[in-house]
Amino acid sequence: MAPNVNNKNPYKTREGGCTCTVFVPYDCNNNCPFCVNKKEYADTSKFSAEKIIESIKTIDEITPLCDFVFTGGEPLANLASLQKMLDAVPTTHKIYINTTFPIQPNISGEEMLAFVEKNKSKITCINISRHIRPFVEESPDELVANIPTKKRVNCVLYRNYDKIDKLYDYVKRWGRYQIPIQFRYDYTETTPENLYDEEHDLILQDLMNHFTYIGLDGCRMRNGFHFKYYMEEIGKWERMTYHKTLPYSTIEEKDPESGITYNILYDILIKQNGDFHSDWDNTPLDIDRYRKVVFEPYDLKFLYKNEKEWLD
Repeated sequence: MAPNVNNKNPYKTREGGCTCTVFVPYDCNNNCPFCVNKKEYADTSKFSAEKIIESIKTIDEITPLCDFVFTGGEPLANLASLQKMLDAVPTTHKIYINTTFPIQPNISGEEMLAFVEKNKSKITCINISRHIRPFVEESPDELVANIPTKKRVNCVLYRNYDKIDKLYDYVKRWGRYQIPIQFRYDYTETTPENLYDEEHDLILQDLMNHFTYIGLDGCRMRNGFHFKYYMEEIGKWERMTYHKTLPYSTIEEKDPESGITYNILYDILIKQNGDFHSDWDNTPLDIDRYRKVVFEPYDLKFLYKNEKEWLD
């Protein structure tokens, strides 16, 4: 649970509803060293796609415009099960899939592409984990480039990350395919004090010194520092983001007008057995209390260094 949060407080979230992350009810073949979810997949005996679908319907009743994110595990490790869950999400919601788009023994790359093609009207974006140092057997970059939906590659940068020469190689690797890049700060190291800190963030300083900084967007919980870079091979400017987020998704805050203390929810979770959680540390979500959630304007703010550069 987030620090100093009383789980008995009433809930508040942004207009439209907080993002609902769904943990797929099957394991993956990967053993990424940074994966905090892997231990949850050691025992799959109580996992249930049917219960997850029931929970998806419940969230749709409460917040029919919220976003859904499917993660794991590996969502593409069981295409039949993922299909049933995608079909349970009405078209009022945006759907995102977090995947390694992996090499798999029983599912070919062509089958994964065909699955995405079939569901491209449902899927808003596919986020592909691709790190400077590979931790899994990666599918070919050309396969990722052929994903027929909006896509983005995510790369976690740790405190002792490979310096700028490796970043250049990584940027060129994906820039030639015109795939947006999101570098991610190690969220286990993020605090409210360093979330927006620029002076002491060595990764951010490297990026600002070597790429064209455009501007910043962010809220209480997370932010994105936006950059562009020129790809001579294709004669175009491409985009990248440096993303930072807190390691929890709930904060406690007193409303200055009403005096009521709320738990501000940014993400809720549907776990592999269909249970609802309000944070990443197994804090249960009181679904009856969530039915009475109070909505507020989304506190996401955009601060552009150069509005014209952003629009261009």
